[in-house]
Amino acid sequence: MSKPKSKLSRTFRFVKYPFEASSLILLLLFFSCLTPIAASNLGGYLGRKVGPSLGINRRALKNMDEALTDFDQKTITSAIIGMWENLGRVVGEMPHIRHIARWARTDQIEIINRNYLTQFHREGQPVIYFSGHFANWELFPLILRELGAPTAAVYRAANNPIVDFLLRHLRRLKSDDTVPKGPSGARKIVQLMKNGKSLGMLVDQKMNDGISIPFFGRDAMTSSALATLALKYNCPAIPIRLERIRGCSFRATILPPLAPPKTGDRKKDIELMMTKVNEIFEDWIIERPDQWFWLHNRWPKR
Repeated sequence: MSKPKSKLSRTFRFVKYPFEASSLILLLLFFSCLTPIAASNLGGYLGRKVGPSLGINRRALKNMDEALTDFDQKTITSAIIGMWENLGRVVGEMPHIRHIARWARTDQIEIINRNYLTQFHREGQPVIYFSGHFANWELFPLILRELGAPTAAVYRAANNPIVDFLLRHLRRLKSDDTVPKGPSGARKIVQLMKNGKSLGMLVDQKMNDGISIPFFGRDAMTSSALATLALKYNCPAIPIRLERIRGCSFRATILPPLAPPKTGDRKKDIELMMTKVNEIFEDWIIERPDQWFWLHNRWPKR
């Protein structure tokens, strides 16, 4: 019984994947004809107008209602619209992502606490830079590279291999600068860390094979890779907060490094560190709820 289903699934992907990729290519080609600021503005406008009417918007509303319990409905509605505007801007900015990242050398991307980057890079010590899906998260590894702190970006490959190839091309990161999640990626991470290479990780998504850590008062399956690697290689984990200040202007704040806990109980140390990470994300989200990606299935259904 499974063979017909498998064949049907392959046929569906054969049709779906090229259609998705073609649609994305046309959209990005259109945005590439505009200036970065114009593309961002148009993407934001389209996101704000179209996003709230999509069915998946119900998930974002449910997540906000259950996480932001101190927020009134007016504030949540405003944050939802802001989230869709931000997502639209992310799409509009995608063809210009390398160009925008170079603004880190100018005042158009404000950099706070740059010394935390230069300190460890100068010492040649491997570092794990981490963040989440805030503002335009695609800028995260590219800004680090522009600031002289090159990292290997750990990422989840898109289900559509054509789309994944396209996004990798737009980021213009070499194969040595990217690490796909999964068994092969885990082996590559070990080798990179042994060679003193730093990593960049987005660690705010649900991880089914992770560990249960509180997030806004509810247990959420959280990746333990950040804490596991920091403890194993005794390296600092540095939070990078990326904010959209207005339009296509950004601020990157490099926070003080988190020292891995050392209670003598490895499991407890990992849980303590990832609890701290989730608390950091909570603070960022409460301050700018419109700039986080609320469409994740971050919490278990209940």
